[in-house]
Amino acid sequence: MRTPLIAGNWKLQPPTRAEARVLAAAVVSGTRGLAGREVVLAPPFVMLTTVADAVVDSLVRLAGQNLYWENSGAFTGEISGPMLVDTGCQHVLVGHSERRQIFGETDYAVAKKVGAADACGLGSILCVGETLEQRDSGDAMLVIEKQVRRGLVELTTEGLSRLVIAYEPVWAIGTGRTASPDQAQQVHAGIREIIREVASSEVAESMRILYGGSVKPGNIDELMACPDVDGALVGGASLQADDFLRIIHFQES
Repeated sequence: MRTPLIAGNWKLQPPTRAEARVLAAAVVSGTRGLAGREVVLAPPFVMLTTVADAVVDSLVRLAGQNLYWENSGAFTGEISGPMLVDTGCQHVLVGHSERRQIFGETDYAVAKKVGAADACGLGSILCVGETLEQRDSGDAMLVIEKQVRRGLVELTTEGLSRLVIAYEPVWAIGTGRTASPDQAQQVHAGIREIIREVASSEVAESMRILYGGSVKPGNIDELMACPDVDGALVGGASLQADDFLRIIHFQES
C-alpha cells in the first residue's frame, strides 16, 4: 500500500563533484530494474546539477537538503524552492535535527519552509525527533507531536499527499546507537495517529514515515519489518555505495 522510500542525505559530503558523480552513478547502476521501491538522493546544493545529470532516466530522485521560504529577494546564502525545482528536485528535507540543533531552526521556520515547498510542488521530508534528555524524561511523544502539528500548519490538503515524515531520534544520529525496532514502531505508530487526527484516516494510512537514526545494512531488515516503518533516511551509510544499495535492497520478511 505504501511504497518504501529510501533517502540518502549526503550532508556536507562528498567534497568534490567528481566523487558525487561516481557515487550517484553507482546508486543508479545498483537500482536498475528495481521495482517496488523509491530512492532519493540529497546532495549538497553545489552538487545538485551534477547528481541530477547522473540520475537521468533512472528511478533515483533528487532532494534538496534545505530551502528558504521566500522565492527571491535579498537573502544572501539561501536557496529557494523554485531553484530546487529548476535543478530537478522532487523533494526537500525540512527540519532536519542538525538544522534544528545546530542552526536554531524553530517550529515556525520549519512550518514556513514546508509551506514554501508545497507552494512550488516539492514534497517535504519533514524531520521530527527527540533528544536523549527528552526521551529519558518521558516527553518523546509530546515533543514529536508538537513538531508534527506545528510543521503542518501551512500545508495544503494537496501538499499532505506529497508529504513524507522522517522520525530521527536525535540521540541515535551519528552515535552508532539505534532505536530498537519496537521503539521505532511505537513512535511511527504514534505519528500516524497524529496524522489521523490532523487530517484523516485515509491520509494517515497512505503517508510514508521513514526511520532516520543510524540506519545501517545490519539493521535495515528488522526496521523495515515494522508495520509502520515505510523507509529510511540514511546519513553516513549513504556515502558508501555498497552499504546504501544493501539498505535499498532490504530483505522483506
